[in-house]
Amino acid sequence: MIIPCPHCGDRDLREFHCRGSAELLGEATTGTGEAALWHARLHLRHNPEGWTRELWYHARGCGAWLLVARNTRSHVIGGVWDFAYAPTEWQADTGTPPRGAKEEGGE
Repeated sequence: MIIPCPHCGDRDLREFHCRGSAELLGEATTGTGEAALWHARLHLRHNPEGWTRELWYHARGCGAWLLVARNTRSHVIGGVWDFAYAPTEWQADTGTPPRGAKEEGGE
């Protein structure tokens, strides 16, 4: 799988580490029930079919944290953004591809 890094260009998957769903970034883990929230965050993950938002780290490249829109059914990459500059409409919406993304198939 090739991931188009916004800083380095097209790179092989082996240069990156997937850190999981970007959905978890907005969840609070403090206050009452903290242990239960932490348990859910670590162990009770969804495995959605279709478009997801994932946080990837370009470990063997520029070191950037990236927001990747990926179809889990076909592994099509619909978009990659530096996390600091990710489009707000994609940060707020999940389950639908970003504008211009291919639904199935290759690059």
